[in-house]
Amino acid sequence: MTSEQIEEILLKEEMVSSYIDYSMSVIIGRAIPDVRDGLKPVQKRIIYAMSEGGWDSRSSLVKCAKIVGQVLGNYHPHGDSAIYGALVRMGQDFSLRYPLIDPQGNFGSVDGDPPAAYRYTEARLSRISDELIEDINKETVEFIPNFDDSKVEPVYLPAKLPNILINGTKGIAVGMATSMPPHNLNEICQGIIATIDDPEISIQELMEIIKGPDFPTGGFISDINGIYNAYTTGIGNVNIRGNVETEVKGEKTSLIITEIPYLVNKSLLIESIAKLIRDGVLKDIRDLRDESDRHGMRIVIDLTKNAQPVIIKNILFKRTRLFNSFNIINLVLINNGKQPKILTLKEIIQEYINHRLLIIKRRIEFDLRKAEDRLHKVEGLLIALNDIDNVVNIIKKAKDTKEAKIKLIEAYSLSEIQVQAILSMQLSRLTNLENQKLVDEEKSLNESIKKYKEIIASEQIQLDIIKGELTDLSEKYGDPRKSKIELSGDESLNEIEKKDLIKNEPTIVIFTKNQYIKRISVEEYRTQGRGGRGKKGMTIREEDFIIDLFVCSTHDTILVFTSKGRVYSIKSYNISLQKRTARGKPIINLIPLQPGEKISSMIPINNFNTNEMLIMTTKNGIIKKSPLKLFSKFRSTGVRAQRIRPDDELVSVKRLSNELEDIFIATKLGYAIRFDESELRELGRTSMGVKGADLREGDEVIDSLLVSNDEIILTLTKNGYGQRTFVKEYRKTGRSAKGVINITLNKIKNDKVIAIKIAKHMDLLIGTEQGQMIRVPVDSIRITHRKAKGVRVIKLYENDSVIGIGKCEKEDQIS
Repeated sequence: MTSEQIEEILLKEEMVSSYIDYSMSVIIGRAIPDVRDGLKPVQKRIIYAMSEGGWDSRSSLVKCAKIVGQVLGNYHPHGDSAIYGALVRMGQDFSLRYPLIDPQGNFGSVDGDPPAAYRYTEARLSRISDELIEDINKETVEFIPNFDDSKVEPVYLPAKLPNILINGTKGIAVGMATSMPPHNLNEICQGIIATIDDPEISIQELMEIIKGPDFPTGGFISDINGIYNAYTTGIGNVNIRGNVETEVKGEKTSLIITEIPYLVNKSLLIESIAKLIRDGVLKDIRDLRDESDRHGMRIVIDLTKNAQPVIIKNILFKRTRLFNSFNIINLVLINNGKQPKILTLKEIIQEYINHRLLIIKRRIEFDLRKAEDRLHKVEGLLIALNDIDNVVNIIKKAKDTKEAKIKLIEAYSLSEIQVQAILSMQLSRLTNLENQKLVDEEKSLNESIKKYKEIIASEQIQLDIIKGELTDLSEKYGDPRKSKIELSGDESLNEIEKKDLIKNEPTIVIFTKNQYIKRISVEEYRTQGRGGRGKKGMTIREEDFIIDLFVCSTHDTILVFTSKGRVYSIKSYNISLQKRTARGKPIINLIPLQPGEKISSMIPINNFNTNEMLIMTTKNGIIKKSPLKLFSKFRSTGVRAQRIRPDDELVSVKRLSNELEDIFIATKLGYAIRFDESELRELGRTSMGVKGADLREGDEVIDSLLVSNDEIILTLTKNGYGQRTFVKEYRKTGRSAKGVINITLNKIKNDKVIAIKIAKHMDLLIGTEQGQMIRVPVDSIRITHRKAKGVRVIKLYENDSVIGIGKCEKEDQIS
């Protein structure tokens, strides 16, 4: 070697470069799972090799030595112990929530016993593993050469099963580690479906579905905050407590341990308990023994007569691993398995959805190609059968196959593929029955091709397929939770104490244009006669004015709907109670409004467990009916309530409790539409709705009501005029009509309808732009025909106008 061939490299640079290469090799090639299938490379290679060998759930068991040799020789040249160790863990029902291997023989135990040598044990893929490799032969995943270029292996598996979440994983790489807990399949499938239905679903909403990890060894999970941190940041800590039951038989009392925390060695746990007994920490113990068998775990601690079981339990939880923690680090490989990253729960779910969208699209494209290829052949066969005598004559006269092909192509403009199919056709296919079969097949193929193209063109159809697959998975493999979730005692106690310290009574909630909100006592207002000026309801700046006020209970949950179709949830007692003239507090302190959102409706709810519906109406006349129950389980961070077009706004949300009620929509220019509630079908939270009103030019919906025929409608204008009219005066026009006249407006003074109410035996609370408020008996407004101009309800100051209206029962009860 000459001096020109020698390249000088600094030792430090070489060490850094080599160590980085080694680190990435360990991270990507050994220790960290791919987010798409939830498998490390050795696990993926085991499953693929077993599938390739035909050792799936339908085959007979084969020696593990054969499996290890196949994987070692073809795909994973890192030693037989690494392969067999991974194979064993995949078959242990105390390590994986849903084992991927169906084992036979000694595969180790929860006591830490090692498995038998692979020459003694047998295995095959479990039924659930079939869902990981389904469609792998339909060009759904990429393949790469194996280590010696003798075969190819998949980069990842199609993985219909959301394995990354249901089985979790643990692995230590270089400078990083992953530790993901297992979950319940039913909950994960429901959570993914909920995310598909509502892409903006929050972690809090997901936690109503996915309660937390579900460990194969059961136990009790007590740290909800740890679960929430793990789901929102990807890193958290979950406390797990074993299940200890008190058993009394006659005068004999025993503590029975039936479940232990995940990954805790049972034998070491018993040894630690025995040591506490020997050291005198645990007293009043008569005997300690392990009665576990194939039917379940049973560690028995016999107590003396003077023993206190509760104290002994507490010592066990404090001094042994019967109370343990599981550190969660959701570290996975993303970006085609090249980048390690810590993901939140929702990000993992979205990665699964994106993965399955790609797999389904590739699968359908494969099926489409197969169908089109077959259709091409069938069309050629049909051409030949329709003129079979001439085709046979051409073939008979040809001196060889090549000449026959050329003449058939010239005679019928066929492709070489079609000609080959004709030449390969058996004489038995010349019957009329076979001809009809080809006609039927052609029709079926055309239908299939049309269906495949529709699926490829529509992501929504693909998402529906994913939902259907998840439902099937849940039905086939789903089971009840093994780990129980315990609410934090301190957390629930604080909530109960806060509620119990507040008297359940009526209160007025006031909200202004500049997003200020407050509560005041109903007693602040005395009843006044019609036409009075009223008391000042709150201190209002020049640029601000009241836009909403209503009466509710201090214990109600208030659903806050915004113009963008989102809904937030707050407790009434969390709204600051202030004096009558106080300005209030910014609502942003209570709910995290998004930029550009305006409050459109506030609905107080005291019971979500009903069959009531919410009727939502937009400014452009779009209306929707959704079950109230859909809005019961989310926190104040908000979710989508209705899909709104960019040029539209949500203006009204009402509760429907009586199916006999009609929908009454009022517009700004003084028109009203009334139609039967049954014209609306139930829709989900994220849907848009249907057309409820055909608006005139320049008109828009100001509110909607739910009315019956014997009720009275109160209409109020911005100039302070109002009238009461019987509902029966408004004929039913049906949904999507232009409607009838509701009130005759003074066009010279540019009057507009500002609010409508059902005029029950109540008082009105009316607010103006300049902050005046008046409490007026509704009976003081006379009943007129709907085309009347109404009467003066409130005497306004110059340049003032009515902007808010509420109602209060005579007995100061909640309306």
